[in-house]
Amino acid sequence: QCDLQGLWRNELGSNMTILARNTAGTFSGSYHTAVAATNKQILVSPLQGAQQHPGAKRPPTFGFTVQWQFSDSTTAFVGQCFVDHRGKETLETTWLLREEVLSHKDTWKATR
Repeated sequence: QCDLQGLWRNELGSNMTILARNTAGTFSGSYHTAVAATNKQILVSPLQGAQQHPGAKRPPTFGFTVQWQFSDSTTAFVGQCFVDHRGKETLETTWLLREEVLSHKDTWKATR
């Protein structure tokens, strides 16, 4: 069984801390990205999320959003937690980032 609570690191050097999940499966935490398309100082940013079927025996799915404190953008992550035969937990995720644009005509370039 995967426990999302704790410190997670990805292959690019970003760090995520997930705090305790409540009985409904929601959680909060923080994300410190190691990569960004900005010249501004990268700041630790808050995250809010939910885990599907907390307490279930199967690998849980989850989702969370990060409100970046150093840019006018928000990222939504979805994923699933897996445990290998040695007990190592891995989060597999996909994300979409939406940045603020000045007009509706520029919306085509606002999502990555």
